Amino acid sequence: MNPPALSHLLGVPAPAKVNLFLHVTGRRPDGYHLLQSVFALTDWCDRLDFGWRDDGRVIRHDSTPGLLPDNDLCVRAARALQAATGCTQGVDITLHKHLPAEAGLGGGSSDAASTLLALNRLWSLGLTRRALMDIGVTLGADVPFFVGGHSAWVEGIGEQITPLRLPSARLLLVKPPTGASTQRIFSSPELKRDTKTAILQGFAANDAQDGVASWRVHHLEPLLAWGHNDLQPVAQALCPDVGLCIEWLQGLGLQGRMSGSGTAVFAVLPEGWSGDSTPVPPEAGWITRVCSIRDVHPLAGWASD
Repeated sequence: MNPPALSHLLGVPAPAKVNLFLHVTGRRPDGYHLLQSVFALTDWCDRLDFGWRDDGRVIRHDSTPGLLPDNDLCVRAARALQAATGCTQGVDITLHKHLPAEAGLGGGSSDAASTLLALNRLWSLGLTRRALMDIGVTLGADVPFFVGGHSAWVEGIGEQITPLRLPSARLLLVKPPTGASTQRIFSSPELKRDTKTAILQGFAANDAQDGVASWRVHHLEPLLAWGHNDLQPVAQALCPDVGLCIEWLQGLGLQGRMSGSGTAVFAVLPEGWSGDSTPVPPEAGWITRVCSIRDVHPLAGWASD
């Protein structure tokens, strides 16, 4: 097999997301929960390197050995892409992990999405974004969102995605060393599953261009004040550190909320926030990060619509 014109892609970003709110609105007969949420992309990213191979093998090299299983989501994404297209090319994948695990920030799903987008380019497959999203949903419910390329209003079991433009904002994230099991949270009898559904039009304006809907949230405050995270009380009972993170943010004058199924907690920093650097957490092993909301995924242009 002749080598391609593009043999390497280095430093490919895989951004974290936060759930500005997360409501459980019901449950399907098959057990899947129905959700409403706003997924906001951030500029905090994992990084991946890809090197073309001519032998069809998918090999992952870990910059932090022992952290991830050999058959992680990046490897599964590459193999799913091969299976869907019949591609006989291979790849070396090196993952530089910066996002914490079991945080509710979508790190593994984002890594898988960036792998699909990068290999679509490296292997010159020419798949559309929709085709990549269809492959992504077989890997995890959050993968299509990251492939979609925009912050979004998300409904159903995660498959109904409406791109949103969000106002610029900085976030302070804090992640305790402990995690919580997503399966235990969703299976808990204490989980609230009947939050009233809302409509996008209640929080976003339709700035239509050429007759095509384009939804924009002009102010985060009403959205944050109305919304909540239905998973947070259950996660906090399983992992008291979630509550400690929220109390710490309150001590800084900030309103904290858990992202996804946790255990990371975030707060929107007010304009004119006086902190020039990330505050030092009070507990050993806590991870803190100041990051910014981004409307558009850094790889949004890597697949055609």
